[in-house]
Amino acid sequence: MRKILLALVGSLFLIQGAIAQKGTPLTIATYNLRYNNAGDGVNAWPNRKEMVKGLVRYHDFDIFGTQEALIGQLRDVAELKEYAFFGAGRDDGKEGGEHSAIFYKKDRFKVLASGNFWLSETPEKPGKGWDATCCNRIASWLKLRDLVTKKEFYFFNVHFDHQGVVARRESGKLMVKKIKEIAGNTPAICTGDFNSTPDTEQIKEMQTILNDAKAVTEMPAYGPEGTFNAFKFTAPMADRIDYIFTARQIKVLKYAVLTDSKEQRYPSDHQPVVAKIVIP
Repeated sequence: MRKILLALVGSLFLIQGAIAQKGTPLTIATYNLRYNNAGDGVNAWPNRKEMVKGLVRYHDFDIFGTQEALIGQLRDVAELKEYAFFGAGRDDGKEGGEHSAIFYKKDRFKVLASGNFWLSETPEKPGKGWDATCCNRIASWLKLRDLVTKKEFYFFNVHFDHQGVVARRESGKLMVKKIKEIAGNTPAICTGDFNSTPDTEQIKEMQTILNDAKAVTEMPAYGPEGTFNAFKFTAPMADRIDYIFTARQIKVLKYAVLTDSKEQRYPSDHQPVVAKIVIP
């Protein structure tokens, strides 16, 4: 009888452990790192890269999308040995120009598929889209398996144009189309700098298939509304332009706009946006 009881107790612990693992949350984030521009003076990348790495390490992101970073900056962040990254340069699809790269913990996730596309009428190749005049814009994505929960999901990361009104509107439509096409019925997450406030057509378009994490968080949102500081410590940060979008079935436990600083200096000209989620 004692052996039977011990076996039953052991089975119960195994079941409870499996249930607990399935409900293990992920900490996800989006962070525009500001490209390495010597003209930024005291805020140039060499003077703040350790701040960025320290922020990521302390908040223990499991997976996060970055915007604007050049390949050298990505390699600097990857000095955090627990992370690997994926992404392509927007200029040539290799390493040229800014990236919309995705960092993920190597021991937590297995990459099942990956890809890039451009925000333009010809998304399969580098190029400017619609009324964009400055730059190519790129989106990168991964299909991942969480080795803890065994769940599979897609993670998209993007940076919308900052000048073209039509480009931003059409980019919203393209993102919805591509997420449907690539992810299908598998849960999807999309992070990015959308250069768009919540009232714009493109943000509303994204919400036709995904939830705005801030709108569905179980714990009240933490931090300021705005996500852009222009390297000014006293910036009002009234406008939200960086977002985390999640599939309908994903539970958002917490959402925050972080305001970490050192000696009244921010690590970037954008605030990182972070959410704790559970994929059912």
